[in-house]
Parts: sequence; C-alpha cells; structure tokens
Amino acid sequence: MQKFPHPRYLAQQNLIEFKDEGRSFQLHPDAFTAWKKMKDAARSDGVRLYIVSAFRSFKRQSEIIEQKREKGVSEEDIFKVSAPPGSSEHHTGKAVDINTDGYPALEEDFEKSEAFKWLSRHAKNFGFRLSYPKENRFGMAYEPWHWFYDESA
Repeated sequence: MQKFPHPRYLAQQNLIEFKDEGRSFQLHPDAFTAWKKMKDAARSDGVRLYIVSAFRSFKRQSEIIEQKREKGVSEEDIFKVSAPPGSSEHHTGKAVDINTDGYPALEEDFEKSEAFKWLSRHAKNFGFRLSYPKENRFGMAYEPWHWFYDESA
C-alpha cells in the first residue's frame, strides 16, 4: 500500500445521528451543530447545501477501496481520492462531503457552483475548512466538496 502523509485517526464513537435531505448521517456533536448553523445561514443567503457523506467507519472505508480495486482502478489512483482506513477525515465524524442542486455529487464541477463560492467565503465562520485544495500537501485530488470541521479554523 502507498505511503500516505495523513495523520492517523481514531473512529469517533459519540456521534449524533440525523437526517439531511431524507438521508441518515452521523457527525461529531460539535460538527453537527456547526453544520446546522452553516446550512441555515447558506439557506438565508439563497444557497442550498446538503450532505452527500459524513462519518465513515474503517470498515466502510475498506469497502469503498475494495470496490474500486474490483473495478480495476489502480492503487495509485484509488489513494488520490480515497484515504486508507484509519487515515480518512470521515472517521472523525467531522468531515462532510457537500453538494447543491444542479451538480453531480463528488465532482470537481462543484467548484463552479454558488454553493462552493458561498462556502469559500463563509465556511470558516462556522469552523469548516476545505481539506483538499488544488495541489494540497497530501497529494490528494482536489475535492471542492470535502469540508472538515476544525474548532481551531
């Protein structure tokens, strides 16, 4: 397996389960509170945000990677877009993959949306930061949809 410059994470245990746009997710309590506030503020500005992915267990992360292997995706390509189990921010319950109407989920085109522009200006006010900007230090693919709740942000 490729060396991965990410920190190692423990899977978060104390999560809040909730529904967003009819789908069930789990988040760390602080991230959940910040998400609700950020989503409401965006809505007040006429921007619709919704979650595509939130907490992910080590097991689920392994399944995602294995599904990609079965499709013939090389490990190098897999680990440009998916962290190995134990290294994903999703394990913390503080990462959210976000989308908005009119854009395919988990695609770079999200950066063209009003939602991404709004997040770029306002997410830090709610403690969220873009984890994987272009040419990030982790060597991960650019992910304009992936935001991490960081109390120190």
